[in-house]
Amino acid sequence: MSDPLLTVADSLKDRARAALGSRNLVLVGLMGAGKSSVGRIVASQLGIPFIDSDHEIERVSRMTIAELFAAYGEEEFRALETRVMKRLLKSGPRVVSTGGGAFINDRTRRHIKKDGLSIWLKADLDVLWERVNKRDTRPLLKTENPKQTLENLMNARYPIYAQADLTVISRDVRKEIMADEVLKAVVEQKESAAS
Repeated sequence: MSDPLLTVADSLKDRARAALGSRNLVLVGLMGAGKSSVGRIVASQLGIPFIDSDHEIERVSRMTIAELFAAYGEEEFRALETRVMKRLLKSGPRVVSTGGGAFINDRTRRHIKKDGLSIWLKADLDVLWERVNKRDTRPLLKTENPKQTLENLMNARYPIYAQADLTVISRDVRKEIMADEVLKAVVEQKESAAS
């Protein structure tokens, strides 16, 4: 006898995979929102590749994100990020985790809209701060008051992230729960578009 919970979970994965089709699922949001950790689980559940755009940028440039910011500045980094995202989105389906500033760039956002389904992992300040203050690898937070900088980024970027196709609230729960909520959002988006 099959376990009904497994059947429901399998059907959610199957329905989400069918709803996604050949599109890329692109996770956007601020640093600490869970784009990479949740994205890996979602990709595994869907049986498609996972790509972290920041890791891809580091691979092609042979420099860390922090080194790129220090050597070339944010404007040059964003131009490289746009080129890498355009290339990543040419084939699919796959789950792509973006850097926090990727979706803010108009050109990158157009590529994502054209070749992907974007999901904003939206988190409040306390959740983000709890996740990012443990490491000092975030170039944009190397300021006198990093928590205030993070809040300023939220205020500037959240209206732009709101342009994503879907929004899922990122909160302090297990990553597997967040991944299921992403899958549900993909299915619901497809079903509401069909009706």
